[in-house]
Amino acid sequence: MKVIITGVTGMVGEGVLHQCIQNKKVSDILIIGRKPSGQIHSKIKELVHENMYDFSSIEAQLVGYDACFFCLGTTSLGKTDEEFYKITHGITLAFANTFLKASPNSKFFYVSGTGTDSTETKKGWAKIKGKVENDLLKLGFKEAYMYRPGYLHPIKGLKLAHKYYSYIGWMFPFFNAVFPAFVSKLSDLGDSMINIAENGHAKNILEVKDINKTA
Repeated sequence: MKVIITGVTGMVGEGVLHQCIQNKKVSDILIIGRKPSGQIHSKIKELVHENMYDFSSIEAQLVGYDACFFCLGTTSLGKTDEEFYKITHGITLAFANTFLKASPNSKFFYVSGTGTDSTETKKGWAKIKGKVENDLLKLGFKEAYMYRPGYLHPIKGLKLAHKYYSYIGWMFPFFNAVFPAFVSKLSDLGDSMINIAENGHAKNILEVKDINKTA
């Protein structure tokens, strides 16, 4: 498979990239970001693109890919709903629209989070992420999958895990035993995406238990 990954300068994107590099099913990886990632591998091609609200100038370079693992995101902390919406909805849909034109038979994978509100009736980030999910599902992709991870246990040896994992990571076995519906390994998230990109899945929205099962 030929895949595109966004957000590799963040923990989730770095983890998904790691799993794609390790997996023989993935032959080509295109990384897209605003700045160089520093990632080097024979599978990887990198495209630096500064204007994250308009991808039309790189549409021709998105042709022929089987899937996009869209891991780009930002925290809602310190942002108004308007600011969070502009970034979260604006960038995601701008890229998805361009990618769909370039590779109409592709699959699109979006990472939102547990608690995302599909009804769009709640306030704040949950409503905004729900709006993003709903609009992606209406866009016209051959297949689109919305991922809602909870606690993600980082992959050993990677650099971009949030600092708090160094304090609570040792509790992962406890979390996994007591709160299995909210806990996944980051490696499982990446493996699930690869498996579904290859084989498809009956559900468009994958909660934690679905992520773990399909990994």
